[in-house]
Amino acid sequence: MRILFAFLAVATMLADTYPRQAGVDVLHYTFRLSFTDASNELQGEAAIDVRFLEDNIGEVVFDLTGMTVTGVSPGTYTHSDGHLRIATAPSKKGERRTFTVRYQGEPAGGLRIIKNKYKDRVFFSENWPNNARHWLPMIDHPYDKATSEFLVTAPAQYQVIANGLLQEVTDLGNGFRLTHWKQSVPIASWLNAIGIAEFSVHHAGEVKGVPLETWVYRQDRDAGPPWFEPVSRAAMEFFSEHIGPYSYEKLANVVAAGFKGGTEHASAIFYGESNVLERPGTGLIAHEIAHQWFGNAVTEADWDDVWLSEGFATYFTLLFIEHWQGRDAFAAGLKDSRAKVFEMEKKNPDWKVRHDNLADMKRVLQPLIYQKGGWTLHMLRSMMGDEAFWKGIRDYYGRYRNANATTADFQKVMEEASGLKLGWFFDQWLNRAGSPAVKGSWNWDAASRMVVVVLEQSSDFRLPLEIAIGDRVEKIELTHRRQSFTFSAGKAPDEVRLDPAMKVLMDASFQSTPR
Repeated sequence: MRILFAFLAVATMLADTYPRQAGVDVLHYTFRLSFTDASNELQGEAAIDVRFLEDNIGEVVFDLTGMTVTGVSPGTYTHSDGHLRIATAPSKKGERRTFTVRYQGEPAGGLRIIKNKYKDRVFFSENWPNNARHWLPMIDHPYDKATSEFLVTAPAQYQVIANGLLQEVTDLGNGFRLTHWKQSVPIASWLNAIGIAEFSVHHAGEVKGVPLETWVYRQDRDAGPPWFEPVSRAAMEFFSEHIGPYSYEKLANVVAAGFKGGTEHASAIFYGESNVLERPGTGLIAHEIAHQWFGNAVTEADWDDVWLSEGFATYFTLLFIEHWQGRDAFAAGLKDSRAKVFEMEKKNPDWKVRHDNLADMKRVLQPLIYQKGGWTLHMLRSMMGDEAFWKGIRDYYGRYRNANATTADFQKVMEEASGLKLGWFFDQWLNRAGSPAVKGSWNWDAASRMVVVVLEQSSDFRLPLEIAIGDRVEKIELTHRRQSFTFSAGKAPDEVRLDPAMKVLMDASFQSTPR
């Protein structure tokens, strides 16, 4: 109990350095954006619906970098150092006001206006982790989730994709088209997205009542749907059945220019054009779809806890791969992740999974967050057992769906599901640098008819382990630098294996000694 309380205290103290506005809650953003092919400048207007949580708040602050503000109402404003400060009449608790911000400029980040691989002009946002502020006035941090909508005016040859459901497409008669998308579920700032290109759009029906769509360049009309849709459909079914309902109004897979990998925007996932159509996409597609549950619907309250997004997506990708391709593919993925963890820790011995008062956003995705975060979930599942683990996952998702969570929140839910005290486990694997190296040997003592196992570890981790003696599996716990364990056996076993089911993250070597 003392260890648990100590961990919870540490978890509460850890927080990134973004300045919160405790009395301000943004409920909804309405962005009206206009683009042309004559320049890369955008004309923008944002209507921001704010609810005040305290009396006598006289200032609201939004992040906005590099844009020129041409007007704000109501109130007066200053705009400097990336902050738009609006002075307003003192608030009353529970009061709502809508602030309108008019602005223009060429984004220096967050929104790319470039040529795609076919040399066609395209417009794609990439807000991760805090680049929305380069083209959208908003609270650019995951702690304040809000609904949003985009009303985009662009040249009529383009189609526009964004979050949520399509509300309107109107040709304006002057060579321009208005497209209106509305996201009715609250999301974090980085999950807002728009894409503008000459798209081919395929509607693939529904999965669990959710429309599934594929958006690729017009030149990729034939290749896009078969690449995206079978894996997407299977992943959505798997995650819906094992975790809980999908939160958003659609799922659109979108090919995008200007980056590699994928970005998990809510309901409109962007995939870097160089990563798609020409190679297998199972892992990438499953990872970004897993994010719709973890990272998007359940969002880390703080950048220090970004493993709740990336570690979860990494492990749930492996769980889907096990379902889709079998146990061997799952085991291969675990081995690959383990190798990456050891490589990262060798280069960066002081890195931990959780950040500690993160200030440098360039470090937000230090690599251990993915693979070691995923392995932490795998070890937790092994400790809890499948039934309790999945119960805890469903409870965690249901409790924090469309809201924010912390590591302490997740720990509490999993303790309730398992009946275990897990403070030591979370502290050891998330707040501590390094992973254990374990060396072991075994021999058969004919006189006592015992198998003797000796294990040594490089540090003082607490390691629940399994030893396979022939077909029999014994559970032990390694807590010291060197320990011996004995097991009765009717005869000398042909084989003794350490961690036969690969349940513990460790660099292990194990061999028999001469009898």
